[in-house]
Amino acid sequence: MKTMNDTQGQSKAATEATRKAHAECVRGLDFKDMRDWEDAKRGFIAPLPDKGRITGSNGCEAWNLEPYDFLVGDKAESAPDTVNPSLWRQSRLVMLDGLFKVTERIYQVRNADLSNMTIIEGDTGLIVVDPLVSAENAAAALELYYAHRPRKPLKYVLYSHSHIDHYGGVEGVTSQEEVRAGRVSILAPQGFMEAAVAENVMAATAMTRRAMYMYGTTLPPSPTGHVGAGLGLKNSDGNKGLIPPTDIIARNGESRLLDGLTFVFLLAPDTEAPAEMHWYIPELKALTAAENCVHTLHNLYTLRGAKTRDPLKWARALDETCERFGHEAEVLYGMHHWPVWGGERVRELLQRTSDLYRYIHDQTLHLANKGLTMNEIAEELRLPPELANVFALRGYYGSLNHNIKAVYNLYLGWFDGNPAHLHVLTPTSAAKKYVEYMGGAEAILKRARADFAKGEYRWVAQALDHVVFADPANREARELEADALEQLGYQAESGPWRNFYLTGARELRLGGPHLPDKAGKDSQAKSLPLDLYFANLGIRLDGQRAHGKHFAMQIELLDRQQTWRLVLRNGVLHAAQGGREPAPALSMKASKVEVMALFAGQLSVQEAVKRGLLQGDETPLSQFLELLETFRPDFAVVEP
Repeated sequence: MKTMNDTQGQSKAATEATRKAHAECVRGLDFKDMRDWEDAKRGFIAPLPDKGRITGSNGCEAWNLEPYDFLVGDKAESAPDTVNPSLWRQSRLVMLDGLFKVTERIYQVRNADLSNMTIIEGDTGLIVVDPLVSAENAAAALELYYAHRPRKPLKYVLYSHSHIDHYGGVEGVTSQEEVRAGRVSILAPQGFMEAAVAENVMAATAMTRRAMYMYGTTLPPSPTGHVGAGLGLKNSDGNKGLIPPTDIIARNGESRLLDGLTFVFLLAPDTEAPAEMHWYIPELKALTAAENCVHTLHNLYTLRGAKTRDPLKWARALDETCERFGHEAEVLYGMHHWPVWGGERVRELLQRTSDLYRYIHDQTLHLANKGLTMNEIAEELRLPPELANVFALRGYYGSLNHNIKAVYNLYLGWFDGNPAHLHVLTPTSAAKKYVEYMGGAEAILKRARADFAKGEYRWVAQALDHVVFADPANREARELEADALEQLGYQAESGPWRNFYLTGARELRLGGPHLPDKAGKDSQAKSLPLDLYFANLGIRLDGQRAHGKHFAMQIELLDRQQTWRLVLRNGVLHAAQGGREPAPALSMKASKVEVMALFAGQLSVQEAVKRGLLQGDETPLSQFLELLETFRPDFAVVEP
């Protein structure tokens, strides 16, 4: 369908029903409590220069805070009607940017990316923790530190866990050459590399598309558009990479003496990330629980899509951290948001956060064992006031509703036991029947307009979703569903929920995005283990077009001293290292980069033959390459 221009897709005002929803959401919250403001400003040294504008060597903008000037301020009571007051408060706290002193020898650069970069001063050099999403942002953060502190050399990099906002910018603070030469060491938890390269590979394109919704990447910054992600402002848009760790923390209680400071580590696998670790520096009485204890209810299931996280392991990791280190720690700093100071407050935040995840776990299963289904539990279960009214536990990033569903799914899966839900129709097929049964699109629209006037936006969106999937050209249905999603976005306390709703509204009004290729901006692919790379190649294979086709090829990776065999049979691509069967007629001798270029379509078969990389009849290879698809992250979401 044709897209509309922005003037035709303008945002609407908040309704009276939305204003009432705001008042209900914030009931019990003490907006006069200024401790978070005091903590978030404590130790402030200097803001990011140039209003937070960070550009790369090619002139492309990776970060800019100026469009978010409307968020600057202290008073959450002044929230516009189009933003949940609690989320508005959180977004304003997140907007506090610059270099901060946490405690003696520990500094943080905040709001230079989605995450914090922590800089710890050793006796002779620096220890950088979690170098952001993009290299440009990490380099700018380090330069801001150097502008106000001695220019000591970097000695160590620590990755607290395996999500890209905690390692992607590493090449902005060091290089592969520095690491190979032994001048910089990189520490990470057990399983880091496997988790870092695996989570966003197998379903990478689907996750990328959903992440556009979750982080609101197409929404303009404004009180009716993007106001942040709750966990931070947004993801940066620079170059991303990954340098493998040189030192792995494999056991609880392991310690390292890093340039004069003792780091005592505690592994926390399968919590917020598959590979994660906490640590304590006794000389500084400084503790971090990585991303497992920050100023929000986090995701047990992330809406961009990922494997469900285990709240019981999460709670136990926080309990063990508090038990081991909470009796003497005087500051708790995180990889997002701001620290808390004082032993009592450190213990209180660790314990309350642990209780939060354990309560969601236990009470979801309590109601499931009484026969309630996933959606019923999410509607019924509420937190006790002593947890619900704590700002640090509010659902700015995760939400109670979808975390309950995550626990249900973790234990019981997608099926609620009702046989009517066992084999449902596809969205488009069901939509056509729903519209027919409900008397046609006009009858549905008439009822939907009345329900919209009553503030029943959830139902309006649900009903009109059927009309749009039955007939995506129905402009009136698209507009009214967009209006309903928009009001739900205005009401949402969760940044990702707001972004999902408003992005859906925008695409219903304007059409979906048309994304340019961003080849070269993400260099993680070169770090993929070969077994994972070839497994992903099998996902790119169109198995239905491969019915009845056979293909075999041997690949000798000259830079890895490995030989792999690819075999296509029964619509499935098999990859195995070595093998006893006779070598296939077609073989390739090349580097890993050249092999990846061939299967990515960046190196043609003809050029590979010309370079002498291929031996044998290359015709079957050309036919095989035609069966591989390249996915694009701009497929339709709110329409067929």
